[in-house]
Amino acid sequence: MYAALVLLVGAIGIEVAATSALPRTHGFRDPGWSALVIAGYAISIALLAVVVQRLPVSTAYALWSGLGTAAVALIGALWLGESWSLVKVSGLAMIIAGVVLLNLQGAH
Repeated sequence: MYAALVLLVGAIGIEVAATSALPRTHGFRDPGWSALVIAGYAISIALLAVVVQRLPVSTAYALWSGLGTAAVALIGALWLGESWSLVKVSGLAMIIAGVVLLNLQGAH
């Protein structure tokens, strides 16, 4: 199970990196960045497919999408110049709380 979690963290990290690189594709007109983003998504999905052989798909996908969304929002605010608001921070807190609740439910 721990190996699956390590792979899941890797999948999340790769997906976050690919998503963070999307603005550099310039609408997929820059072939280098576009290839990097597409490869990142493909690798992330491939890792997720391996993970769901060991973890329930609902838990794995909730972690992958929820933590990925939260991480991209943080990267957007810290490095890509996106704004913060109370609504955005509240939404991120709810995502994180939901992921924690799903994991606690799966632990029983």
